Amino acid sequence: MILKQAKEVLQIEAEGILGVVDRLDEKFVKMVNLVHACKGRVIMTGIGKSGIVARKIVATLNSTGTRSIFLHPVEAMHGDLGMVGSDDIVIAISNSGETDELNMLIPSVKRIGCTLIAFCGRLDSTLGRQSDIFIDVGVDREACPMGLAPTASTTAVLAVGDALAVTLIHKKGFDPSDFRKFHPGGRLGQRLSVKVREIMLTGKKIPKVSNGKAMRHAIREINRGRLGAALVVEEGDILVGIITDGDLRRCLASQERIYDRPVEDVMTRGPKTLGPDNLASDALGLMEKNQITVLPIVNPVQKVRGILHLHDILGKGDFRFNGL
Repeated sequence: MILKQAKEVLQIEAEGILGVVDRLDEKFVKMVNLVHACKGRVIMTGIGKSGIVARKIVATLNSTGTRSIFLHPVEAMHGDLGMVGSDDIVIAISNSGETDELNMLIPSVKRIGCTLIAFCGRLDSTLGRQSDIFIDVGVDREACPMGLAPTASTTAVLAVGDALAVTLIHKKGFDPSDFRKFHPGGRLGQRLSVKVREIMLTGKKIPKVSNGKAMRHAIREINRGRLGAALVVEEGDILVGIITDGDLRRCLASQERIYDRPVEDVMTRGPKTLGPDNLASDALGLMEKNQITVLPIVNPVQKVRGILHLHDILGKGDFRFNGL
């Protein structure tokens, strides 16, 4: 019974989000463009559960490069409204659009000259009618069996807030080095600020095979290293290529015999590389841009110094230095 109830809650909340997906339109695009061009701040406001969700959206926006603050509607009417300027954008959250404390704030916001965006479930509400942009976040039903506790409705609003933040990430060209600036004390921030040499795998942990060897040796190295790749090197450990799981799949798909083929017939030549003194954030950015998970680490003459996997940057278990 418990599992059935839990799954029903998740199903209702998923349906709520999918309903919002179907209703997203050009008003969302207009909102993103306005926020991107905003010279002031994004001011999120709401009360009760909506206020809690607003605070979370503020945190997400700030951590991804969009200056934001939370404004409590009641405190705003007692002096905090002074933090609002005409260059700001106010996003008000109310499922019903008839939250008294929030609607009392609307005339003052309009007088200041802010753009007012409503995350609301009813266009014909007080908040909906007075907003400059209305984003429909309404849901058909709450997951609460009494239909009283905000559940599916707050989940839908939170998801729209995430959609706003992520679209702004793309629009701003926000990258891992920017993320590191805003997260200097966080676990991921610490990972991104270290040099590649501190987290790359070295020595015998590097899966590699000599140019000219048969593919059976490369496959053995890929299995041994468990990184989904093996480096192909010439004399002196000079990198000439890389063989990945993807290369193996493409070769097998061609229905050709693979085991006796020389590695140079299968490898990818001129793979993306970095030096050991680059930052981990540089490595993450290169991986993201090229949609790869493994980077050979080389010196200026392409001699292999190590290998770096995405997991060593983002973390798989405890933070590891040099694979230890």
